[in-house]
Amino acid sequence: MSQLHIDNHYVPQLYLKQWAINGRIPTYSLLVAHHNAPLWKSRSPKGLAYHRNLYTNIVNGAENDELERWLDSEFEAPAERPLALATHDCRLEPDDWHKLVRFAVAQDVRTPARLREFMRRQAEQLPAMLDSAVKRVADKLISEDAAVHSVHGIEATGFPLKVSIEASEDQESGILRAEAIIGRSLWHWSIRRLLTGTIAKVPARGWSIVKPARGYLWPSSDSPLIRLNYWNENNYNFEGGWNAPLGDVLLPLSPTHLLHRCAGVRPKTPGTRLEVATTRQIIRIIIEHADRYVFAQQEFDIESIRKRAVDAQLLKEERMAWESWNSDQAQAEHGYSFG
Repeated sequence: MSQLHIDNHYVPQLYLKQWAINGRIPTYSLLVAHHNAPLWKSRSPKGLAYHRNLYTNIVNGAENDELERWLDSEFEAPAERPLALATHDCRLEPDDWHKLVRFAVAQDVRTPARLREFMRRQAEQLPAMLDSAVKRVADKLISEDAAVHSVHGIEATGFPLKVSIEASEDQESGILRAEAIIGRSLWHWSIRRLLTGTIAKVPARGWSIVKPARGYLWPSSDSPLIRLNYWNENNYNFEGGWNAPLGDVLLPLSPTHLLHRCAGVRPKTPGTRLEVATTRQIIRIIIEHADRYVFAQQEFDIESIRKRAVDAQLLKEERMAWESWNSDQAQAEHGYSFG
């Protein structure tokens, strides 16, 4: 029986190792408990960018790590060779680019930063979506005697859904209810949906790999894939799309290589070395986009770009939330069907 994978890296170790020197990565924490905490701490890739049971769930009463294994087999492992080729300035064939882009898309959807964003968005949108779906099903039940389980508008497989009908006393009418959990299982469903459906719409062409100006190195972070809307150095945001006009997609691949695409702009020749001003701006953007950690091959001045937050209570609350994550989510999922 294979071992259950519960230490789930949301930034893969094969990626993090690009920044390691003698097996250690200088790491800058953006949230610390006190002002005396060191600015940088050297850490092992194995102990970085992971949470326990981030991708596991409960299937038939037992813990299941299928999503973790799927992310590895479909996105991480296939990218290992292309990543090595890219970071050693070797030629990439179309299939290599394809695998590298798939790796980038997967990295966009699997982090705690994306989880929090997803939860906020679903809290705003899911109730109205369920109401609309229930109304359509109710209309079909009345007019066509349709099956209750066909909740139109929701792709059911893996969706954490609970559907019930409360009959009236006279058995002539009833109340149709649909409930869903805004939590781990819904996020997992979304990850699979995006990486099996939406990913097909991500352009396979127009990508390049560029280098920083001489004397500079690319950092990375625990939220490394950046979808950028950029107008000028003082006007940009991180709400870009994969093919938005003049929208940039950035992913540091190593301290000396950056995967880049800008829709509607001819890609730079692979290996192009950027000018100092552009390099400094991209480094700023990488740091601003980071969630809780910045990774670098060499320590450098981050404080002038983004000061770390000193909040012992918030740090404690976050740690406690992750410690109870698995049990809390398992309890919430009890009684739900997952398609």
